[in-house]
Amino acid sequence: MPTPPDTIHHRVEELHRIKESARDGDQAATERQHAKGKLTAHERILLLLDKGSFHEVEPLRRHRATGFGLEAKRPNGDGVVTGWGTVHGRTVFVYAHDFRIFGGALGEAHAEKIHKIMDLAENSGAPLVSLNDGAGARIQEGVTALAGYGGIFRRNTRASGVIPQISVMLGPCAGGAAYSPALTDFVFMVRDTSQMFITGPDVVRAVTGEEISQNGLGGADVHASASGVAHFAYDDEEHCIEDVRHLLSLLPANNRELAPAELSGDPAGRRNESLLDLVPAEAGRAYDIRAVIEEVVDDGDHFEVHPAWAPNLVCSLARLDGQTVGIVANNPAAMAGVLDIEASEKGARFVQFCDAFNIPLVTLVDVPGFLPGVDQEHNGIIRRGAKLLYAYCNATVPRISLVLRKAYGGAYIVMDSRSIGADLSFAWPTNEIAVMGAEGAANVVFRREINAADDPEAVRAERIAEYKAELMHPYYAAERGLIDDVIDPADTRSVLIGSLRMLRAKHADLPSRKHGNPPQ
Repeated sequence: MPTPPDTIHHRVEELHRIKESARDGDQAATERQHAKGKLTAHERILLLLDKGSFHEVEPLRRHRATGFGLEAKRPNGDGVVTGWGTVHGRTVFVYAHDFRIFGGALGEAHAEKIHKIMDLAENSGAPLVSLNDGAGARIQEGVTALAGYGGIFRRNTRASGVIPQISVMLGPCAGGAAYSPALTDFVFMVRDTSQMFITGPDVVRAVTGEEISQNGLGGADVHASASGVAHFAYDDEEHCIEDVRHLLSLLPANNRELAPAELSGDPAGRRNESLLDLVPAEAGRAYDIRAVIEEVVDDGDHFEVHPAWAPNLVCSLARLDGQTVGIVANNPAAMAGVLDIEASEKGARFVQFCDAFNIPLVTLVDVPGFLPGVDQEHNGIIRRGAKLLYAYCNATVPRISLVLRKAYGGAYIVMDSRSIGADLSFAWPTNEIAVMGAEGAANVVFRREINAADDPEAVRAERIAEYKAELMHPYYAAERGLIDDVIDPADTRSVLIGSLRMLRAKHADLPSRKHGNPPQ
């Protein structure tokens, strides 16, 4: 039978067959992936990006390694899918490990594909999303694989504060590979199928004798609530990736742009009468600050970051008048809203992110102070609490603070007070701004008098009332110019929106320097 003529049509047919084979992969491997409740790399990318928008880069790349049987197995793509597309019409770059090929392990060609897409993302000024499902370095390629990780870490660091970087953990991530997600802005994890750790359960058992499962050591809930490594945890990949898309809609493409506006039908002048009932006047009574946030922001919609870690401080992205804002708020419903080590680090990271990407900051203050205790002191509350202070002092975006009730001591200063650079500071008529609570202050200032009195409790009560009347009445800070106005809580939304409109064109420069040296 004669050989058919070599035409461009035959070449195109061959190209389509090769690409289809690379995309579909081994059917048995695909079934194994699905049996674990996991999607393939291409399926995940299709969920993330707008329909029909994906452009793959280097789909035919193959490794050139030899030894240990590698030369006989050279699949197209080399275990990672890279490219770009759009999310809500805006360009986003993505790479996704393909666990069906070498378990998603990273080798030289695999790493170079990732390096290329990371460089394109940075140079194009567009967000980068990594869909992680890999077994770490490809051992057969030796130190070359380790160098590939070094290139990823360097690019993560270089792009930090330049483009948003989001890591989505959809499978295992062990050893040095775990440091790339740690260098990015947000980490999403899926329960049961994703784990992150530096040394796995077998090593832990061999070194310490401790018995623990992979999920118990580095599962989604562990990192979302205990370590703070993960910002979000989900039950399935579909809802996880859906929220990645939502997060991207709230963010600018890069540090030279503003986040996209999305106007709603929620009037800027809508009064917040319900706030008068939501927040108790008594400083010691608890309430959930998230209810206040929902009442104030557009359509009651806010996207909370780290909801399960350090719940005494709420960090959320929301919109006011259609513009993205970052909200930092003490939450009296958890630990009375005190600042501790974890809350300080959570808030510092969030403030730094918002400042890097031109997102204005709104701080809602209801804080009794820093958490006292031997553990807090020995674990470094001084240097770690200073991270939040440094982040606020260093931020140049529009900054508005609002004191709802109590604001005591150093924690009041740290929560974006006027003295550390807030552009505008407001307070409700329930505010108590002071060095400490009246009870503690009276015990210090009038200690001798109270101890010498015939009726110490009566004198203490009298001096507490005196201290409150003299130094803690709601207009004391306003009289001294420490806050700009005392406002009706029902006007909170309109006051914040009007202030943000005024500050929209704010420009502030930091001193010329290579970089600061924040407390670690």
